[in-house]
Amino acid sequence: MPALMIQGTGSNVGKSLLVAGLCRAARRRGLSVAPFKPQNMSNNAAVTADGGEIGRAQALQALAAGLPPVVDMNPVLLKPEAETGAQIIVQGQRLATLRARDYAALKPSLMPRVLESFERLKAGHDLVIVEGAGSPAEVNLRAGDIANMGFARAANVPVVLAGDIDRGGVIAQMVGTQAVLDPADAAMIRGFIINKFRGDPRLFDDGYALIAARTGWLGFGVLPYFPGAARLPAEDAQDLYRPRARGGALRIACLALPRIANFDDLDPLAAEPGVELVMVRPGQAIPGDAVLVILPGSKSTRGDLVALREQGWDIDLRAHVRRGGAVLGLCGGYQMLGRVIRDAEGLEGPPGEVEGLGLLEIETEMRPQKRLRLVQAVHEASGAAFSGYEIHIGESTGPARARPFARIGGQGEGAVSPDGLVMGSYLHGLFAADGFRAGFLRALGGQAGGLNYTAGVEDALDTLAAHMEAHTDVSALLALAG
Repeated sequence: MPALMIQGTGSNVGKSLLVAGLCRAARRRGLSVAPFKPQNMSNNAAVTADGGEIGRAQALQALAAGLPPVVDMNPVLLKPEAETGAQIIVQGQRLATLRARDYAALKPSLMPRVLESFERLKAGHDLVIVEGAGSPAEVNLRAGDIANMGFARAANVPVVLAGDIDRGGVIAQMVGTQAVLDPADAAMIRGFIINKFRGDPRLFDDGYALIAARTGWLGFGVLPYFPGAARLPAEDAQDLYRPRARGGALRIACLALPRIANFDDLDPLAAEPGVELVMVRPGQAIPGDAVLVILPGSKSTRGDLVALREQGWDIDLRAHVRRGGAVLGLCGGYQMLGRVIRDAEGLEGPPGEVEGLGLLEIETEMRPQKRLRLVQAVHEASGAAFSGYEIHIGESTGPARARPFARIGGQGEGAVSPDGLVMGSYLHGLFAADGFRAGFLRALGGQAGGLNYTAGVEDALDTLAAHMEAHTDVSALLALAG
């Protein structure tokens, strides 16, 4: 069955976006197409229709393909919890938390699960577009590889290599990648794409020809920088720091926690014309004119709470509430707002407990069973309905639960302080609902701009597909896939 793999000369060269664009372009040509990434590393995860979790980028690619996301689209997901360790998700479910060295020993045994997921996708679709991870030039990681050439050779999938000209040195990126690869690996690469070009692409004609001559690869085009990427959910937390200044807009601040997770919750707010989203970085104080401070999701709630205090943000938060400002904690941020977080089994570090911020009368117990579910909820204060998802360990109890943030099937979810200023919820994705978001912003004194967020994402994907059709040889890419 036809398949094609997009690998990159490095991280953040645009692989995820290229796969999303190809998925939408293939769909517009009448093909049933599915995305696939053997191994991803991200704390930005999505809950799937079949009750698991995958990388958020694969959920966006599924949307581009017109499919509900399923666990087979990303069979191995690594969610970093510390500098040297990560939670290992296999076919949607938590397997273990391992240090990097231990995962390296485990990794080869995961190839059968990866190929199993790939074969299921192949059996159900006309075409599978595969995304690599990092770069195949990281030959020190080649032994036991399941993410790049290890997968390409095991599944016999042709590879197109993408390079990022925006960061400079793209000729060396391409030629150097071929130079360090094992010849059998290098033979899997059939062509290349130059991505993120700014200016007149014809100025790169000589460089393009040089790459083709040095490598023997077929060039599939020079793709200009795609500004519409800003309208698509962010995969990398660094994307959160794009300038978003809007004079006179409602200012919302979000704490840039070291292990921030599911940060695409913020994308609809950032897209609102009447909102200025400020990411508060380490070393910065919470802006005094912010009407709302968001404590986002975290992959290490206790660790990020310690980091929050080290920055003095706990003092800023109390001052913010005294001034009448609102606070919203989402998932791990919700847990931080309570009185205590207990982790007797050491699920997020050494066993123990940590004192919370004490802004909500709740207590949280960390438990090994992760909660993964899609939900339909109703906001308690406004009555607005919205879709969302839960993806967390831990259960929160306490008097504040008597004042729920939302209801799911009539049952209370989350908690709100007696004065209504401090709110907490385990639900992600809530701000993507236009009606809920508009009502929530109005309650803060802002004006919603009539933004249709979902339609904007769909339009951006259509524009991306048209962009690729105009500047790359999509027909030849699909022909290479078979």
